[in-house]
Amino acid sequence: MLLVNPVARADGSLRFGITVTKKIGNAVMRNRMKRRLRALAREILPQQGVAGADHVLIGRENGIERDFAALRSELEAALARAAAGKGDPPRRGAPRGKPKGRGK
Repeated sequence: MLLVNPVARADGSLRFGITVTKKIGNAVMRNRMKRRLRALAREILPQQGVAGADHVLIGRENGIERDFAALRSELEAALARAAAGKGDPPRRGAPRGKPKGRGK
């Protein structure tokens, strides 16, 4: 789960959006992940969200199996980083380099 750079809103309200890619599984799994993220957002954002910001929660792999308390603590940590003006930590992934493809 990630918090993507909150953008300030002039009226001071905060909004949230949720996205889960089709790589996560079938529609049932994606909807379950969205429900979990929506419940977290409604619980935590009013108290700890960045005022006047749009918050985007992105469902990641293994989010369905993760403990709800672990998801909550990760969201709280991400909100603390955003409030401090720090970005998300770098994600571990495939090394970037020359793309694999056809060619010589």
